[in-house]
Amino acid sequence: MRTHLPLRHLASAVAVCSAVTLFASACSMGSSSDDTTTSAVPELRPDQKVSIVFESYNYGLAGAWTDTFNTLIANFTKQHPNITVKAQKPQGNSPNPAGDAVSSVQSQTVAGSPPDVAQLGFGDFDFTIHQLGAKPLSTLFGEAAVQANFQGDKYPYASAVRTLGDFGGVTYGIPFVMSTPVLYYNADLFRAAGLDPAKPPTTWDEVAADAKAIATKTGKGGAYLDCLTKSATDWCYQSLVRSAGGQVISDDRKTLSFADPAALTVTTMAQNMVKSGATPVYTQQQGYEAFARGDMGMILESSSLQATFLKGAKGKWELRAAPLPVFAGHTPVPTNSGVALYTFSKDPAKQRAAWELIEYLTGNEAFTTIAKGIGYLPLRTGLVNDPAYLADWASKNRALLTPNLEQLEKIKPWMSMPGNSYKQIQTNLMTAVESSVYQGADPRVVLTDAQNQSTRLLPAS
Repeated sequence: MRTHLPLRHLASAVAVCSAVTLFASACSMGSSSDDTTTSAVPELRPDQKVSIVFESYNYGLAGAWTDTFNTLIANFTKQHPNITVKAQKPQGNSPNPAGDAVSSVQSQTVAGSPPDVAQLGFGDFDFTIHQLGAKPLSTLFGEAAVQANFQGDKYPYASAVRTLGDFGGVTYGIPFVMSTPVLYYNADLFRAAGLDPAKPPTTWDEVAADAKAIATKTGKGGAYLDCLTKSATDWCYQSLVRSAGGQVISDDRKTLSFADPAALTVTTMAQNMVKSGATPVYTQQQGYEAFARGDMGMILESSSLQATFLKGAKGKWELRAAPLPVFAGHTPVPTNSGVALYTFSKDPAKQRAAWELIEYLTGNEAFTTIAKGIGYLPLRTGLVNDPAYLADWASKNRALLTPNLEQLEKIKPWMSMPGNSYKQIQTNLMTAVESSVYQGADPRVVLTDAQNQSTRLLPAS
């Protein structure tokens, strides 16, 4: 049985059944009796016109994000003239539209008109399938079709990525755009601080020392870890804690471990970097904007900002990248950021059109467009060696791509918190981390308090 991660609330899962008459009996999420070999949703007729809604937070982000996705939808429409796609951003007014993604789908579902395809974060995975009602793709379209999409006509998905959208042996989401934590750095500031840019730090002790040197000798920011604020959510923080030998939640997802030794190691290290002046007290946006301007020596970040960094560095300073640094005595454990694509439609024709769109958006052409336009890692990694796709782009950015590509095969899942209060649990954790790192609160005290508060929010067994 393939699983995304060991979820414990299978009994409470919502059984999702298509309205199609081809279903002779009820389907049960994760049931081994489900026949997922063949499709339950018919193909569209050549003359059958279908309109679907695609909701993506990229449409709430100006510049490369919106431009890239406009290109993708335009190309899809040319190739599928019978399918009309209405692209929209999530409903809501959050400064970062990604923050509205789940509530938007939820409110539209309550109103009876959810988007047909939506991209939602892996941190929302449990809620997406149990409460929002994401449809089981391997049941609707057949396990063979899902695996054929992963395999592709030439370039398959990275093997470690394929099951990130699975629950109980059933595929609900197709991993779409993601990254692992990458240490980007400014080679010019390294030189100005008397450091060798050919030898970036490989341990967190070295990061702290190099960041302090940069701050002292250049007057710029030393290092910013985009893992330590509420705005950052917990995907990268989970990677740091895992890399220090721990987890924020147990594998069976019954026990939170916010204040365990590994978490204390991470928060204390980051707090000390702030106290020493190696890390400025910045918000998430201030941190990545400072790095893009050339005013920060290092940043631990997702590749979603690689295009922004390249644009900021062009003609001004040299951008480089290195793998996730290690904690003494441990092996680094990259987690995945990013989103998967889900369908929420109940109509068979719209479901089929949604699958056509998902197949396109996760195909060779789309991943090439996304990588060039935004910088996200192509999950079909072989594309970086093909001149017809990303070879030229990769050759110009090989040093920036390599850490991410190598870490992609080692990823552990960004573990979503269980239950309807999962967002509050995430917020409790990251509020405690932020107050510890940037406001000097005692890590043990605030993390223990966050753990106690959050434990009360876990669903009953």
